[in-house]
Amino acid sequence: MKKIFLLSIIATVAISCFKEEEHLPYLGNPVEKEGKLQYPKIADFSFTDQDSAIINNATFEGKIYVADFIFLSCPTICPKMTVEMLKVYEKYRDNSEIGFLSHTIDPLHDTIPRLKAYAENLGVDNNWHFVTGNKDSIYSLAVKSYFTTAYPDDKEPGGYVHSGALLLVDKNRYIRGVYDGTNPVETQRLISDIEKLLQEPESK
Repeated sequence: MKKIFLLSIIATVAISCFKEEEHLPYLGNPVEKEGKLQYPKIADFSFTDQDSAIINNATFEGKIYVADFIFLSCPTICPKMTVEMLKVYEKYRDNSEIGFLSHTIDPLHDTIPRLKAYAENLGVDNNWHFVTGNKDSIYSLAVKSYFTTAYPDDKEPGGYVHSGALLLVDKNRYIRGVYDGTNPVETQRLISDIEKLLQEPESK
């Protein structure tokens, strides 16, 4: 009886450790508040998508979403990023718990009609929002909330510097994963992590 009880405890500890390992980390620099570590959340934002709809934090309330920063005339990594993002979108396009958010870092040229044509060419619906807005607001959100890079630079191909990251945000606006948006292996890791988040009990 004691042996069975001991094995039960070992099994419970092993399962607990496994679950802990499976738990995705919270990313960003935390601050201590009332004795607890508080991780940064995505700041409030408001942009306009390809359907002229206002897209803000409320759009993704109760949803997991994947975000990136691109521009339509990008001659380098953006097309690869979109191909990889599209793979994730196709897997979850009918799942109301998953959303997609692509910010243009070239709002002067990436007008709403151009974003609309781009989305239609990809064959995506309103679950993937291609948004534009004030360029300084977009750059600030990229750097301060997503901890990624986005700024103009005439010396770079296409005139901009930006990260190739796909960013996984949970239902509570916390970043839970960063993935190389040009690497198919990383795309599979992203899908795997989305599955973990879907199973994760809501907290915080």
